Amino acid sequence: MLLAEDDRAIRHALERALTLEGYEVTAVADGVEALAQAHRNPPDVLVLDVMMPGIDGLQVCRVLRAGGDRTPILMLTALVETADRIAGLDAGADDYVVKPFDVEEVFARLRALLRRTSPPPVTNPAPEIPVRETPQVSGRQLEAAGLRMDLQARRAWRGRRELELTRTEFELLELLVRNAGIVLDHSTIYDRIWGYDFGPGSKNLAVYVGYLRRKLDEPGAPQLIHTVRGVGYVLRED
Repeated sequence: MLLAEDDRAIRHALERALTLEGYEVTAVADGVEALAQAHRNPPDVLVLDVMMPGIDGLQVCRVLRAGGDRTPILMLTALVETADRIAGLDAGADDYVVKPFDVEEVFARLRALLRRTSPPPVTNPAPEIPVRETPQVSGRQLEAAGLRMDLQARRAWRGRRELELTRTEFELLELLVRNAGIVLDHSTIYDRIWGYDFGPGSKNLAVYVGYLRRKLDEPGAPQLIHTVRGVGYVLRED
């Protein structure tokens, strides 16, 4: 694990807590060191403070993503406005924790990110899905509602148009496609995608659904992701 945090007290305390939790931690004090270390010894997961001198956490995230690095990234931020959180997600972060934070929450979110990186073997259980929306699965291909996904290559298309998706967007879309026609409640989606229900005040899910809609929607074509108010979301062609 690579930890980048310019506040010495927070860095040392978090490094110690993570080490006691069983992580092998490399801790650095700024974005320049973080990028150098990430290129020398690619970590399994990164924890980046947003506000660092020189190159901040958002810039580190953008540089890594632009270079094709898909390592899970958890952002630490003292910025609480929704727009600030969205900026981190737009930069390519997978999740964020707002300061001051409970270290147990950091542990939970890291476990969730690492579970998503190393998924369990697929047993291909038969989902209970209405016939008209049943996704077609063939080898590594998954299709439903005019969408096609290559699960091994992690590529997705609507019709002939390829979609440019982040790791989290791809996994959210895969969950919706696998359950096409079924309304998935917020708690189920949080558990399957993040491995942790962040509570009714969290904006993570709404933010990512918004991202997917903008990338999926086409002029004159039916909307695919529908909100079921007070419940959750469903993928279907209307």
